[in-house]
Amino acid sequence: MPAVASVEGQASEGAAAVAEDTRLGMAHDLSPWGMYKNADVVVKAVMIGLAIASIITWTIWIAKGLELMGAKRRLRGDIVLLKKSTSLKEASGVANTEGTLAHLLVHDALEEMRLSTNTREKEGIKERVSFRLERLVAASGRNMSSGTGVLATIGSTAPFVGLFGTVWGIMNSFIGIAKTQTTNLAVVAPGIAEALLATALGLVAAIPAVVIYNVFARSIAGYKAQVSDASAQVLLLVSRDLDQQPGERIAQPHMVKVG
Repeated sequence: MPAVASVEGQASEGAAAVAEDTRLGMAHDLSPWGMYKNADVVVKAVMIGLAIASIITWTIWIAKGLELMGAKRRLRGDIVLLKKSTSLKEASGVANTEGTLAHLLVHDALEEMRLSTNTREKEGIKERVSFRLERLVAASGRNMSSGTGVLATIGSTAPFVGLFGTVWGIMNSFIGIAKTQTTNLAVVAPGIAEALLATALGLVAAIPAVVIYNVFARSIAGYKAQVSDASAQVLLLVSRDLDQQPGERIAQPHMVKVG
């Protein structure tokens, strides 16, 4: 009988230990918010940073998407009006909205034509106008690309930041296992799950950033092509105006007196 009692006592103690471990494991809230609240301070900081990065990604997507869409729509209308113009002066009357790209292109071309009033070398005038327009095209591409570099940074670094949070959290979980001297999965799993949540947030921040960056890269390339078309149309008007001007003067030889 004492042996039976001893066996029953050990069984009850084992069952109590399992129940206690299960109770400790179930005490953890395994929802995303619960895992965040129970996470280590460093892991919490990583999660907050990744959440902010994700918010920045979607904010850039909305703001830059609307800006790019509006710029393309206005530029398509400007190109149509430039094609209908027969001279640079007529184009300046059409593109009279301050700040638009067509207005800047026409204004720069007219400014160079004004500065080159006394110049008879038509090819030199065309070259200088072309240089001005190329600078405007490059500047418009840079302005439209501003902000997209943040997406590239988030897409390339967010997974590693999340991995850092996971490694830190798992390290703390192993330290806790060593202190409690238990390997029960119900006790170990919550800490590991909290650590893995950081990697999940890193991927949630990185994947949309990479996709949105690639979409913007293609859209901005199309926008720059449209700007180049508008620039070519303005240069065509410049060439037409120059060809309608009187021809170049022919230098007369100096008369040299003999004797």
